[in-house]
Parts: sequence; C-alpha cells; structure tokens
Amino acid sequence: MIHLLQLGLTDYQTALELQATLVELRKQKRIGDALVLLEHPPVITLGRNASESNLLVSRDTLAARGIQVFETNRGGDVTFHGPGQLVGYPIFDLRGLHIGAIEYVRRIEEVLIRTCGDLGILCQRIPPLTGVWAQSSVPAKIAAIGVHISRAVTSHGFALNVSTDLESFKLIVPCGISNKPVTSIAQEIDLSARPMPSLGDAANMVSTNFGRVFHQQVLWCESLDVLLRSAAQPESDPDDIPSAPPEELRLLHGDDTHLA
Repeated sequence: MIHLLQLGLTDYQTALELQATLVELRKQKRIGDALVLLEHPPVITLGRNASESNLLVSRDTLAARGIQVFETNRGGDVTFHGPGQLVGYPIFDLRGLHIGAIEYVRRIEEVLIRTCGDLGILCQRIPPLTGVWAQSSVPAKIAAIGVHISRAVTSHGFALNVSTDLESFKLIVPCGISNKPVTSIAQEIDLSARPMPSLGDAANMVSTNFGRVFHQQVLWCESLDVLLRSAAQPESDPDDIPSAPPEELRLLHGDDTHLA
C-alpha cells in the first residue's frame, strides 16, 4: 500500500527535513511506503553530479530574486522548482517491491508518461537520458527525475511541469542538457479537447497512476499525523515514533503535529 500525503506549497528546506524523517522511519519499518506530493516556492537544486557552470547567473543574483539554491544528494544535475510544478517524493522500500534502482526510475517515468497521456499529451523516453519528454518535432522535457537510494529506501523523486513559469528555466542549463527545451502541460495540452488541469487535478492523476504502475493500493492521508498513524506497521507501536518534526512542519495547514 502507498500512503499519499498532499502538502501544497512547502519550502524546500522543510521538505528535505520531512524526507529525512520519513526515510529513517521507513528504514526502521515503522511506516510503510509513502508518496509526498507538493509544490515549492522558487528554488534551484543541484544533484550530486551537477556542475556549477550550469547555473547561468550568480548565486547573489538568484538570492536577490528570492530564489534559493540547494546542493542535494539526489542523482542528476541542476533543476528548477517553482509554483505550478508538481513535485513528488516517494519514500519506498525497493526490497518490498522486488525491484532495483533502474526499474524504479523507469516506473516513475511510466507514471508520468501515463499521466500526460491521460491529458492527450504524447510523451516518450529518450535513452540514455532520464525523465519524460513531450513528443514533437523537437522533444521537450516535461518532467525531471532525480532520486537517492539508501539501504534500498528511496527519497527525492520527480518534478512535473504543470503550469510552471518556463522562463525560470533560462536561469540554468536544465538537467545539464543544453540542446533540448523544457515544456509544461499548459504548453502542450489541447484546450479545445479538455480543460487545463489544476495542480490538484494533476496530483490526483499522478497518484492514481502510481497505484497502477506499482500495483499498489493508494490511501490518501489528510495530514502528516494521519500518514504516520495509518502507515505504521502492525508490529509497531504507533506511540513509539521518535523525533519531533521542524516547527515549519508542525504548523503546515494549521496542524500542530509531532512525529510521536
């Protein structure tokens, strides 16, 4: 079973701390697999393979524009997150799914390809690159993927451009690939055939396709507290979950919630 938590707009540092907490609990088998869906304020992240030269403006310029920069342990190069982009952080134990790292990434790609297909947008993979590309005369990247796996437990994940301001990608060389553009659902969808989905609509479609591709039931959790209590393994004591989350997490959506 996949336990789904939708957080809405969440700053990147808070999301990192949440992931670290959930990963540790998953390693201890104190929660089950979880999928966190959210969006971030403007932020640029660099993966462990990133080159500083792929930042096309100085960090001071970015800071003056209110754009944070984080160096992370995920795979991949540099990417941008911002409003209108659906970001997903699966916290999965791959041993329980009986798949390896490459198959895991391919399944995430399949989730996003199916989601775009549900909206009438044909997408594809472009080996050996990672991610999802809208099919056109010049393929354009509509979703980026960068993951970290420790002791078979995953973190980080994917970013699907729904209605993202694509101008922000001009601040970087997206994913270190200079010869292919970036696109979004808003750019590719045929509005004469279907309405533009909201970020919530996209989240619902992605979560449905996660269930289909990973062959798991998806259980929606209305808060972090519900996720922890619902996802706890039967052999766990739900009152024996250590560590309080950061203050920002406790106050998300009015929840005064501790990981305890």
